[in-house]
Amino acid sequence: MTEVRRRTPTQRRSRETVEIVLEAAAQMFSREGLAATTNRIAERAGVSIGTLYQYFPDKHALLRGLAERHLREGAARLEVVFAELRRTEPSFEQTVRTILDTVVELHRDRPVLHALMHRVAPRDMVELAELRAFEEHLADEVAHHLTRCGRGGTDPALTARTVVHGLDTHLHRVLIHRSVDTDQLLDLVYRLLGDPRPEHRVRRAE
Repeated sequence: MTEVRRRTPTQRRSRETVEIVLEAAAQMFSREGLAATTNRIAERAGVSIGTLYQYFPDKHALLRGLAERHLREGAARLEVVFAELRRTEPSFEQTVRTILDTVVELHRDRPVLHALMHRVAPRDMVELAELRAFEEHLADEVAHHLTRCGRGGTDPALTARTVVHGLDTHLHRVLIHRSVDTDQLLDLVYRLLGDPRPEHRVRRAE
């Protein structure tokens, strides 16, 4: 089957329309799951169905658009975190907590939508390459800090990928109907590392 590509907005007004449609889609998918229709999404956005179809030929294209937006936002916010961690080199637990705080913030709202984006939204080869590049970059940063802190065993790179993909599965499949909490994810990281978590836990500054 030949995939229908969505139109890419080039003018500011078009980009604003796309953002309005995507936000409406995020709200409707969060509320109704895949039962959400393009007609209801267009109504929620305050645009005609014809306008919606100019940019998104079906609801799977809308999910792809939301997934792309989420990936861009996550990459930008985590890049700032990674740069600061390399500069300050905090303890291992504080390093992981700082990364997880950002991850939790990115996934705190709309868990049903995150599950749909992860499992349903189709991706072409370009989008898959972008996603894999992001995952590899995240794993490389985790591996850097595992090595720096003397963690990760004989193969910190492999351990880092295990942690990254374990967290990804937990966020997008296990916790889709539950709240996301940094301490819960931090416990998961220690279990994936095969290390007992220290009794003394680093907490956020009041």
